[in-house]
Amino acid sequence: MATNNTLITGGAGFIGSRLAIALVAQGHQVTVLDNFSPQIHGENPGRGLLPPEVRVLRGDVRSRDDLAAALEGQTAVVHLAAETGTGQSMYEIARYSEVNVGGTAELLDLLTNTPHSVERIVIASSRAIYGEGKHQCAEHGVVYPLARAEADMAAGDFAAKCPICGVATECVPTDENSRIHPTSVYGITKQVQEQLVLTVGESLGLHAVALRYQNVYGPGQSLKNPYTGILSIFSTQLRNGGGLTVFEDGRESRDFVYVDDVVAATMRALESPAAAGLAINVGSGVRTDVSTVAHTIKELLDAPGAIEVTGNFRLGDIRDNFADMTRAREVLDFTPTVDFATGIARFIGWVQGEELAEDRFARSIDELKARGLYR
Repeated sequence: MATNNTLITGGAGFIGSRLAIALVAQGHQVTVLDNFSPQIHGENPGRGLLPPEVRVLRGDVRSRDDLAAALEGQTAVVHLAAETGTGQSMYEIARYSEVNVGGTAELLDLLTNTPHSVERIVIASSRAIYGEGKHQCAEHGVVYPLARAEADMAAGDFAAKCPICGVATECVPTDENSRIHPTSVYGITKQVQEQLVLTVGESLGLHAVALRYQNVYGPGQSLKNPYTGILSIFSTQLRNGGGLTVFEDGRESRDFVYVDDVVAATMRALESPAAAGLAINVGSGVRTDVSTVAHTIKELLDAPGAIEVTGNFRLGDIRDNFADMTRAREVLDFTPTVDFATGIARFIGWVQGEELAEDRFARSIDELKARGLYR
């Protein structure tokens, strides 16, 4: 990878800090723009893992002045700055829209209307844009289920249904040509971010790539944020001596991808000529259900807390989703290298060396209940 000046928005966060380390190791000059949100970083954040070579600017992507200062002299931008809680997005609608959509629009407006040296931009999109993703119906073949009905879930029926016949479907790998129909405000904002970057990037002649990250996890993940990151939430609850409450029937599943694999894919997206103009899944390509996650974390921590499958559910959540990784292999020559068993052991090993964080998950659920978003 050639030496470049790279700006990482949200670069003090979980993915951004590791990307900064990797880019510095390859000779890049790296600038980080981050607002050091207390929800993620705590009340007294420092530089965290960022190496001393990284130029750190405290600022907000909604601020044109902050963005303009950060963009000066940059040749590449990795736009990670975003609000990321699916549940929280359903009631903090203005904030999620202002940061995710407004911040991206401000960045692109600067790139369109002011002098700059940026040649490449990578946007962190999300699997959330797919909603329930790609499924197989026994009668109707490939279908894309709509958001699950509240009445069905209240009755304990959590399956994603065929939109034609209403029968339960089987989740299959979701490829990039699948239907885009997010079921949360967060997912909607990520869809708009992606489309803004790819559309404006093409008009400006930039190397623009959207990476549809699946559920990223690993050492360094925020243990303070109760709104996102099920592995962090579960480990914090167990370390505080509590038990785990697993939503639905525990068989809902996600594609968990290790942070080092995400960093590797992102670096390839910056450089691969074939990636320009494309949206590309970045995941493990494997489904893991939430009950398995809970029991694995409990076993690795040797924690006494009980695991209760409650049947409760959050509006806006999906049932299952995992990535078809064909395009990532073909375009980026990327294949994930860390399986879940290895990654979760590394994560828990790191967690055990960290200061115990306050368990604020119950408070986040109370906020959902107060707004009728938790049943």
